[in-house]
Amino acid sequence: MSDTPATSHAYEKLTPDTVLDALASVGLFGDGRLLPLNSYENRVYQVGLEDRSQVVVKFYRPGRWSDAQIQEEHDFAAELAQAEVPMVAPLLLEGRSLHHHAGFAFSVSPSRGGRAPELDDFEVLEWIGRFLARIHTVGAARPFVQRPALDLRHFGTDSRDWLLAHEKVPLDVQAEWTAMCERALAMIADTPLAEPAGAGLRTLRLHGDCHPGNILWTPTDRAGGGPHFVDLDDARTGFAVQDLWMLLSGDRAQRTAQLSGLLDGYEQMREFDRRELALIEPLRTLRLLHYSAWLARRWQDPIFPITFPWFGSSDYWKGQIQMLEDQCEAMAEEPLYA
Repeated sequence: MSDTPATSHAYEKLTPDTVLDALASVGLFGDGRLLPLNSYENRVYQVGLEDRSQVVVKFYRPGRWSDAQIQEEHDFAAELAQAEVPMVAPLLLEGRSLHHHAGFAFSVSPSRGGRAPELDDFEVLEWIGRFLARIHTVGAARPFVQRPALDLRHFGTDSRDWLLAHEKVPLDVQAEWTAMCERALAMIADTPLAEPAGAGLRTLRLHGDCHPGNILWTPTDRAGGGPHFVDLDDARTGFAVQDLWMLLSGDRAQRTAQLSGLLDGYEQMREFDRRELALIEPLRTLRLLHYSAWLARRWQDPIFPITFPWFGSSDYWKGQIQMLEDQCEAMAEEPLYA
């Protein structure tokens, strides 16, 4: 796997005609309605079909995942759907879920609506917790073979090394950022994220990017209402707590209350190892580093400078230094809900 696009500006070739031709290649014919959906890593469109139905077509960023890694994502989604977990899985078209057209790998999924869940509602949190436990029960049934782990190396040291090797941190703040980065990584090196396989905690297949935008909520007064999950693009091997902490926000008291709701639901369906709670702040720190590296790696994609104009300045990196310092303090505190 390489996180550097194989072709600069590859998505410039992804015109509306290319999108419609890709769908036609698998027997789906658009009626001209084409709506880009919010996605930076890949390109995702809601497309109207001639029968007035709608589908969502996802074009994977060239060079990021291999076909085998994408297929593992699809297979995991299919396992979840078969277990009646509300996961929006790619459709099987002509016997396959992964297709190719004009140099792009793509998939087609049903179009499902919904709104962001109300994460200040205890019942909503409990409901989501139950479904996360069901996702993890399926995820624990077998391992990923092709997809990498969410750990210190892949998200932390690899991100630091790439940023420094490609001179993405300005010289006037580079020494301070590097020192703070080293401090944070040294603290994470003393956690199970350094060597997940030998940590004494169980790893499993995860959603991996379970933030509120990847949970769609539909009214509970209709059949199938409640949460359904989308976008397994970042599915990786890791610890169960990864799929919980990204749903927490606010001050420590608010996050503790939210975590309580999630765990109340989760533990109705599946045991949760409370030792994993000590990994929340280390995981948040790794995501901080990985996010900076992700923006820098994607800078040749024209949508990134337009969408993230603040990235890369000395002020940006000074802000990162402060956030890393804050994370070091957070990692030294007692974990939430201890």
